[in-house]
Amino acid sequence: MTTTKPPSAPAGGTAGGTAGDGPSAGQVAARRWRASRGILLTVLAMIVIAIGLALLRPSGTTQDLDPESPSTGGSRALAETLKQRGTPVHVSRSAADAAAAAGAGTTLVVTRPERITDADLQRLRGVRADVLLVEPTRDVLRALAPGVERGSSSFESIAGPDCALPAATPAGEVLFERSDTYELPPGGTGCYEADGLYRLVQTRDGTRTITVLGSSSPLTNDKLDEEGNAALAMNLAGARSSVVWLIPDPPEPGSGSEEKTMDDLLPFGVKLFVLQLLIAVAVVALWRARRLGPVVAETLPVVVRSAETVEGRARLYRAHRARDRAADALRAGARQRLVPLLGLPRSAAEDPSTAQEIVTAVAHRTTYDEAMVGAALYGPEPADDGQLVWLTDVLDDLERQVRHS
Repeated sequence: MTTTKPPSAPAGGTAGGTAGDGPSAGQVAARRWRASRGILLTVLAMIVIAIGLALLRPSGTTQDLDPESPSTGGSRALAETLKQRGTPVHVSRSAADAAAAAGAGTTLVVTRPERITDADLQRLRGVRADVLLVEPTRDVLRALAPGVERGSSSFESIAGPDCALPAATPAGEVLFERSDTYELPPGGTGCYEADGLYRLVQTRDGTRTITVLGSSSPLTNDKLDEEGNAALAMNLAGARSSVVWLIPDPPEPGSGSEEKTMDDLLPFGVKLFVLQLLIAVAVVALWRARRLGPVVAETLPVVVRSAETVEGRARLYRAHRARDRAADALRAGARQRLVPLLGLPRSAAEDPSTAQEIVTAVAHRTTYDEAMVGAALYGPEPADDGQLVWLTDVLDDLERQVRHS
């Protein structure tokens, strides 16, 4: 028998360990960390990016775009400049007041569209004034700017007009920061292009002009003096003899505020984080689903003789007094070795329909009669160990006589 010495335990094992001990808790923890650190670091990086995007995006306040607010996000500077230029500004806190004040020859500036209800949209549809929509929602676009569809968002801070619109061309480059972009409707004019879409779109609806602006930055106090923001804001809002500035008060609970889609409710940073997460999951799936390499053959640490396996199985049969299983195994093996010697197919060894044919053929080539052969090859379970030993001797003798006949 050829044997090899089992591998010894590593020198760095625990003080009480032996050669058969498994890896320590520290080794298991280190292996698990090495296997999962790539995924954990990827998820952590995406969380940091999402938090950074959320922090970079300016947070809104209740005074944003309020023409009476001097805060950084308010629009008092623009309103006062328009008044100094001879364009009065009427501030409306409700859609009903704005609809009543916005007659022909005025410009209706609609801000804070998230506060506009369905009833407000019904009132504003019939105004005869030109309309300037600042960062409108999809519902406001459908109601007040038919044909204009919102596309995606652009983070290109400064852009030139690249159009012939009289309100945009003199302003030149404008600081938008983050801006919504829109598809250009038939017959409309688009300015400040970004990837085939436009930050500023103007179209006609009957006798009035509808202008859609995708960013509120050019109208705010802290950005009005940047680039051509002041010129663009004054040209858009002060295009007529007077301005009606609608900044609705927050609607009362249950007043039927406009129904928002999930896309409207989710911040852009959350959408970007989900997209990054899906890409990361796809990359990890492709990485973990790589094809297996070739099979590697490894030598066993110990060579075991086949006889030892047989003896071990026999001891198990004996310990459990499984004489029936042992007898079945002896008889099946004997039949498998006998049928080729008798000129029969190997499948006949386990075929009950050929049992009599096998018994007759064995009886003709041995000194045993058919009854003895049938009892040996297909008989009942041995009653004790003595009968099992007798069966073994008979099967060996049958096989010997058939082989030498």
